[in-house]
Formats: sequence, C-alpha cells, structure tokens
Amino acid sequence: MATTNQMYQTLIIEHDRSPRNYKRLDAPTHHAEGRNPLCGDEVSLELQVDAEGRIVDVAFQGSGCAVSKASASLLTTTVQGKTVTEARELFEGFHGLLTGHPVPGVKLGKLEVFGGLAAYPMRVKCVMRGLICPRFRAVTCGGCGGRCRSSSRILTAA
Repeated sequence: MATTNQMYQTLIIEHDRSPRNYKRLDAPTHHAEGRNPLCGDEVSLELQVDAEGRIVDVAFQGSGCAVSKASASLLTTTVQGKTVTEARELFEGFHGLLTGHPVPGVKLGKLEVFGGLAAYPMRVKCVMRGLICPRFRAVTCGGCGGRCRSSSRILTAA
C-alpha cells in the first residue's frame, strides 16, 4: 500500500505534468488573480457559475512551482459541478487541514494528501496560492471588500 508521501508525490507529478482545466473560459462569471511575490507563483482562476449557484466550468492559468500548479489543477477538478456553498465548505476544510485546525465533517478527497505540508509554511503558501486563498475564498464568499492582505485581485462578474 502506498504511503501518504508517495501518494502526494505521485499526485503532484501527475497534475504538474498534465494539469487539468489549464485553459481560459469563454464566458467566466467570476475571475480572480493571485501572485506570491516571494517565489513568483502566479495564478489566474476563472469560474462560470450558473443562476442556481453551481460551478459549471472552471479554469486556471499561471506559472509557478509544481506544488502550486498541481494544487490549482486539483482544485479545478474538485469544485467543478459543486455549488458555491459546497465550494466554500471545501475551502474551510482545506484551509483547516493546512493550518493544523481540521474541520470535522468536511470530505476533502484527494486534497487530503496536502495535509503533511502543514509543517512547512513556505510550501503551504504554494498550495494556498495555487488553490484557494485568498482568491477562491473571495470568489465563493462574496468578496473580501478589499480587506485581503495579499497581492490578489478579485473581479466578480468578469
């Protein structure tokens, strides 16, 4: 049976070499960008959310380390088809996992392999930049109102 570390390495390599949803959407309803000035990771995330609040399509583009690219790829495969509420719950659970404060009852699926990174703050930033914080959270929670302390820009109704 594969160890968590082996699964983590396999998942990172797979999603870095063949990222899912690495594209642009024709008609995104939500768009967010983020940049980590310390390492140079840059990610642009686009969502198409229907009138019922379901994420019908999602895409990302950007550059960065393998962890950043793989986590963005995995996010897009995880949230597609979910409601905005489900995506928000996923964010809270994933953020809790990475910060050492797990949220009971949230099923993270393959995202759980990133749990070991909680001990490595610089790698956590790569995962969060590529995944959800603060760009995705701001998209799904209605926006930060400019209060985020990051270099991210949130544009709803793209």
